[in-house]
Amino acid sequence: MEEKELEKKMSGEEDGTTDGFGLPEQENGTPEKPQGEIENEARGAEEAGVQSEDSENKEEKKEKKGFFSKKKDPKDTQIEELTDKLKRSMAEFDNYRKRTDKEKSAMYEIGARDVIEKMLPVVDNFERGLAAVPEDAKGTALADGMEKIYRQLMKALEELGVTPIEAVGKEFNPDFHNAVMHIEDENLGENIVAAEMQKGYMYRDAVVRHSMVQVAN
Repeated sequence: MEEKELEKKMSGEEDGTTDGFGLPEQENGTPEKPQGEIENEARGAEEAGVQSEDSENKEEKKEKKGFFSKKKDPKDTQIEELTDKLKRSMAEFDNYRKRTDKEKSAMYEIGARDVIEKMLPVVDNFERGLAAVPEDAKGTALADGMEKIYRQLMKALEELGVTPIEAVGKEFNPDFHNAVMHIEDENLGENIVAAEMQKGYMYRDAVVRHSMVQVAN
């Protein structure tokens, strides 16, 4: 009898401090956890908190890193601006060079055409003079001298790009010919140049002087 009472006291059943299995009860009647289990749970909670804090720090570092990486260095911005200005300046200079070259070429063309146009009456007078040489005077020193000067003049004009316009026997073309007379000629077709009153000339691809022609109807 005394042994049973002693067992009840040791197990705590008599005063209600244990749950019948030797574990102390909490105030609400639930069994109290052993100290080792409580320490393990506390350690796990602490580790979970550390991991959460580490993940938060990593996210914060990523945000900071992303923020700073997007921010451009003022030196890089200045380099880009200067590079853009240099490219624009080079493009403007290239356009200016092309424009000036074109203007120079146009001015040269205008000047050359002006000089050639003033030389053409001299060529006309040489041709009239050679055509007026009598038959008995041909072969003389004067006639030969005029012929040589005329050939030299025409060669110089040809080297500059001056060429005579073909007219006689060609179809009338207002781009090259200037009709000053019309004749009736059954041997020629309509709008065919019958005769040339004054020779026309071209400088390269441009007409310096139109041919004055007689056109058959």
